[in-house]
This record gives sequence, structure tokens and C-alpha cells, in this order.
Amino acid sequence: MKTYTNTGNKDTRSGFGAGLTELGKSNENVVALCADLTGSLKMDEFQANHPERFFQVGIAEANMMGIAAGMTIGGKIPFTGTFANFSTGRVYDQIRQSIAYSGKNVKICASHAGVTLGEDGATHQILEDIGLMKMLPGMTVINTCDFNQTKAATLAIAEHEGPVYLRFGRPKVPNFTPETQDFQIGKAIQLTEGTDVTIVATGHLVWEALEAAKSLSDSGISSEVINIHTIKPLDKDAILESVKKTGCIVTAEEHNYFGGLGESVARVLSQNHPAPQEFVATMDTFGESGTPAQLMDKYGLNSAAIEKAVKSVLKRK
Repeated sequence: MKTYTNTGNKDTRSGFGAGLTELGKSNENVVALCADLTGSLKMDEFQANHPERFFQVGIAEANMMGIAAGMTIGGKIPFTGTFANFSTGRVYDQIRQSIAYSGKNVKICASHAGVTLGEDGATHQILEDIGLMKMLPGMTVINTCDFNQTKAATLAIAEHEGPVYLRFGRPKVPNFTPETQDFQIGKAIQLTEGTDVTIVATGHLVWEALEAAKSLSDSGISSEVINIHTIKPLDKDAILESVKKTGCIVTAEEHNYFGGLGESVARVLSQNHPAPQEFVATMDTFGESGTPAQLMDKYGLNSAAIEKAVKSVLKRK
């Protein structure tokens, strides 16, 4: 089985910051807006290099979305930055009416998503944001797995015409994808080949899926791991091709199982190739305060939970 090397733990929000810094140098139409969280979103360097293209809106997220929508009319490419909870739940009406409805070219960039936000607790740990965003017509939804992929995605969405929701996180996680990678929106990445079970994962759960596959191989179980960085548009062909070979699937995400990646995959299977599926996700619950590792363990969002789900789904083939 192909193995991947962790080149060092890095937070994915820093990948966004690195990508934004590079865009500042290469694309003069890119502007950045932040809701009083410049340091948390790693937008400091862009602000320092391009103060005339950086707008500190303050704790006024709804206003930030409206300003961003207006800037697109003049040909600018606005990147908004705040926590995922404030990027979606707090401003859903503004995103729906001012950005999605009119197809504005706004890049909604959201950090501190999921339970790995940690000690800030349930009020900040949004677990329904992917569902909120993917239901908006015309919205592209991306959830990256490590520093390198987040940087690559940040560069790629600047070239994409239309609204994008880019989701990333706070904690330092394994950095294992190539430093120079061709990020293709809507194109899944097959990480390992397998014949017994398909594991599709997104965000922080991709590395956990690789760890689970490694452990399962010691038990003679061959797992095909697929990195789904783009949840909408979903790479249906990659999923169906794999499941037709393996006969069953496990979906893994740091999100509520209502409305997330798992439900999108279930729809694809039900319409094209019904097969047993198990979900690794939060089960219709809010989070709580704790370290990222504690919370991932408690809510079953780790390699052990994926292994358990694989063994369960294999019994249903």
C-alpha cells in the first residue's frame, strides 16, 4: 500500500495565509476583508504588503459580505476572512441574497471550523456550515486537508469565477500532500488503491483515513482512500468507479452527518449504484470545550472510528 509522509504538523489556516500572500503579489485584483481577526486568519502579511487592498471591517460580518459583493462589480476579487461560524451562520442571509443569488465572485474563507477549534467551545464550533453552503445554488464548497493543499486551493479559487466557500482549521495537523500540486476544483484525489472498501474523507479526516487504511492493511483489509477536497461540485465519477470495485464505502468528515459529505455521497449512490455506507461524522450534536485531540476522540472523528466503520460496513456487503 502506498504510504504518505508527514513533513511536519502545520495549521491549515497558515496555508490560507501563505496563499493569500502569494496572490497579493501576483493578482492586483485580489482584495482582502477581515472581521477583526487578522492574526487568527493569518492575513497579516497581506495587510502589511498591500494596505491599500486590505479592509478591516471590524466585528461586522454582515457588512463585510455586503462590501465584498459590491467590490466584485468593479472587477475586484474579494477574499473575506473570519471564523467559520461567523462566515456562514451569522451572515447566511447576506451570503444568500447579496452573493449567491447574484453569482458574485466572492471567496468566503473560513477558519476555526469543526470541533478542532477546541477550547472555545460549542458556540464557536460550527458543524453545519458545509450543509448551509452546499445548498446555495452556484456555491462551490472546498474543505482542505493540510497546509499545502490549503495554499494550493487559495490560489486556485482566485482563478475560479463565482462564489466559493473555503473551509480550513486552527490546529496543527500532518502536512503530507505535495508542496507543488495542481489543485483542481471538483476533482477528487485517489491516495491509495484498494479492493475491499472505499474510504472517502475530507479536511482533517483525510490523514486519519490514511492512518486507518495502514492499520487495516495489517489485518488483511485493502482500503481505497480518496481525498474529497471539493464537496460541491462532487466528483461523482471517482466515487462510483471506486465503489463499483469495492462494493462498500465509509465517509469521514468533521461535520454533522446531516448535510455534509456523507449525505452527498449517499445521494450519488442511491441514484447510480446503491451500496452499503457507514458515516464517520458528528451525530446531530453540538460540540463542547476541550483540546482538539480530546474532542476528535470523544466524537469519533479519528482513525480508530474509521477502522470501526470499515469493519461494520464490510459485514453488510
